[in-house]
Amino acid sequence: MSELEIIEEIEKGLQEKYKEIERAAFLNQKKVLDAFREIGVTTAHFAGTSGYGYTDKGRDDFARVVAKIFGAEDALCSPHLTCGTHTIATALYGLLRPKDLMISITGSLYDTLYNTLFGKDNGSLESLGVNFKFIDLKNDAFDEEQIFKAVKKHKPRVVFVQKSRGYSSRKALSCYDMKNVFAEIKRMSPETFIVVDNCYGEFVEDIEPTEVGADVCMGSFIKNLGGSLAPTGGYIVGTKKAIECVERRFTCPSLGRETGSYEAGYRLFYQGLFMAPHIVSQAVKGGFLIGEVMKRQGYKIIPETNEKCCDIIKSVVFDTAEELISFVQLIQKLSPVDSSFVPMPYAMAGYTTDVIMAAGTFVEGASLELSCDSPIKAPYIAYFQGGITYEQLKIVAEELLSFKQ
Repeated sequence: MSELEIIEEIEKGLQEKYKEIERAAFLNQKKVLDAFREIGVTTAHFAGTSGYGYTDKGRDDFARVVAKIFGAEDALCSPHLTCGTHTIATALYGLLRPKDLMISITGSLYDTLYNTLFGKDNGSLESLGVNFKFIDLKNDAFDEEQIFKAVKKHKPRVVFVQKSRGYSSRKALSCYDMKNVFAEIKRMSPETFIVVDNCYGEFVEDIEPTEVGADVCMGSFIKNLGGSLAPTGGYIVGTKKAIECVERRFTCPSLGRETGSYEAGYRLFYQGLFMAPHIVSQAVKGGFLIGEVMKRQGYKIIPETNEKCCDIIKSVVFDTAEELISFVQLIQKLSPVDSSFVPMPYAMAGYTTDVIMAAGTFVEGASLELSCDSPIKAPYIAYFQGGITYEQLKIVAEELLSFKQ
């Protein structure tokens, strides 16, 4: 059989999975279109502003569109949120006060957030008097006994959830598994803010964390929600009370969201958001195809093909650092941009070990485009994500058929 025939044979076995993904994309596309129409998006919304940015209709109505899509009361969306880490940190600084407690019910946070939480003289939350407690997942699920015990005892200001896996071997969490846990937390501690790091998870399922009880969820526009077109920025969406707290930290208490211009204009944000359900579905479908190809060659994949997918990441577990590095380098070689570059492990800001990253992307660092990264440490897991078109990912899958030597 030719390589293409092998890929087409694998695709036949994935048809039911693809139907699930396409259904979610349809439902999410309907939410997006309805929100655009209800808010009344026009070409006038695409124009930028300068200076203070007072009465910036493009900015303000874009936030209203996002809030509507997420079934939330309010949203803060800005090109001045520089990345996912900055966006999450902004939300946490806005919600937490000295002597408050934050409980993470998904264990430790992503590597780049460590210095946001900890440090004696670095502007961290710890240096401001905030306390932390971490409850690990149990068999890739919420440890409800420990969570409810801690919430009942401490009545924390914030309960934090990381939907995706970070650099770990666990699976991403489903919004459907959050609903009952969030309801019980709120029953025991109504004033607690439930906060979800939603990076890599947007539009993979047909609901979002704010639709199942989260007070806040947030992410980056150069991941899922920007649809591969948004050039920068982040979003924080949730209850009006929570967003008002966050906006005062985003700028300052006297200004909130009243200022903040962006002269380049907002067309790519609106257009990327509209495209996002489809682009996400392309990435997820391609991830399943590539996962099956790597599994056929003897590698462990996370999640398995018969398991539910709740983010855009497909993890591939390798035996050696050399195999891992070769895989990431091949992904770079198959990218439309910087395909001649050869990524190597290096010390990247915010990480405790050397990291290798393949990202031949039109928007620098855009994880919804074809990309792959990993820390160089055991277990040697490559975190593969993205792909603007399924056809590109099918080409990548063909090349990977001969990866194992």
